[in-house]
Amino acid sequence: MEQVGAEQPRELAIQPDGWRAEFVFALLLFAGAAVALWHTWPEASFLESGRWPQVSFFLLFSLFTISIGFPHPVVGHVSFDRVAQVSSILVLGPVDAAWVAFLASLVYPWHRLRKGVPLYRVIDAVLTNAGLMTLVVLGAGWLYVWLGGPVPVTALDLQALALLLLLVLVMQALNELGMAGVYYCRAKNPVGVISAFETITELVSGLIAILVAIVYTNLDKPAFVLLLVVLSAGMLGLKQFAEMRRRLEQLVEARTEALREKTEQLEQMVTRDVLTCLRNRRFAEDFVEREVDLAHREGRELSVALADIDHFKQINDGYSHGVGDRVLQKVARIFGDRVRSTDLIARYGGEEFLFCFIGAGEDMAAQVCEDLRRTVEDADWSEVAPGLRVTISMGVVGRTAAVTAQSMVAAADARLYRAKHMGRNLVVAEATVTQPSL
Repeated sequence: MEQVGAEQPRELAIQPDGWRAEFVFALLLFAGAAVALWHTWPEASFLESGRWPQVSFFLLFSLFTISIGFPHPVVGHVSFDRVAQVSSILVLGPVDAAWVAFLASLVYPWHRLRKGVPLYRVIDAVLTNAGLMTLVVLGAGWLYVWLGGPVPVTALDLQALALLLLLVLVMQALNELGMAGVYYCRAKNPVGVISAFETITELVSGLIAILVAIVYTNLDKPAFVLLLVVLSAGMLGLKQFAEMRRRLEQLVEARTEALREKTEQLEQMVTRDVLTCLRNRRFAEDFVEREVDLAHREGRELSVALADIDHFKQINDGYSHGVGDRVLQKVARIFGDRVRSTDLIARYGGEEFLFCFIGAGEDMAAQVCEDLRRTVEDADWSEVAPGLRVTISMGVVGRTAAVTAQSMVAAADARLYRAKHMGRNLVVAEATVTQPSL
């Protein structure tokens, strides 16, 4: 069955106060189990001298099957104690079987203290597992007996087989329901607790338990010992297989994560300009086309602008291409500091930049561009090169009902050309030409 592990599973994202809610749930489970055991105490017979050998065997068998477990991707631990639980119900009856499950779950988790697990986590595991296992065994066992299931089981007929299958299915359903409650308290999301592999393993364990009960009841000791040996070898083999499977899953997860990170890095390289770290032309064209189409559908404002560094060739020729690169980088930083993160800034060409202002009309975009122009003009360029002066020219165009992304960029380029023709260091929009400050 799935057991609450003392360690926090790596995959589980625990919400604030999750442990507190889980501990309260554990107390409720344990209290419910204690009440149920107290209520059924008159029916318990495990204290009778003739029952001690059987009860002791199933208690040791339960501890053994719990110890043979493997990691669960969410729960933390899956054991084979379903074999002991079902077989003890079919031999001892639901009340004594519930006491066996209670004692086994109460004892087993304490060894985790030697592994450095905090005491409060061990107590939480003790309360949850003892409470849940007792209620699962008692509830499913009572239903089985109430419907006429034989105890002890000595042979199978169609009716007994149907009731035994129902017993296994009800135990599995109650167990999964309880574990979902635990992880809802811990993470507010029980999705992922159920795993197909572990569920099939536990259902098969329940079917094997039926065979164990029949052989045990018939007191065929050589056959029973042989069955236990084969069963133990099978559980150990399955444990090894499950651990290997989990290691492979973790390896695949790690490789997948590494591949995802590498893919993101490659995407960044493909869509970003190496020098300025802005988006590149390829990304910008796709972005503008997508946003223009969306603006047309939603009827909202959108503006596009093109900026060009004035006399950039003279900067390269008069200072150096290294200075020119630093100019591009500083201009890109100025743009990034003064433009909203939701808008687009891209290096469109050598010294040309493209902007896409989402939700902004042409007048507002022209004001932003004028702020950028003034900031570039007023910046201290002496740190890049003594005596250096840098200005930009910009053309701005707003969306109209008829334009496409290509026509908007072309119109912005035409207005940029007009700004350069008029003397540079200007922002040109449809009805506005901003003059440089004196």
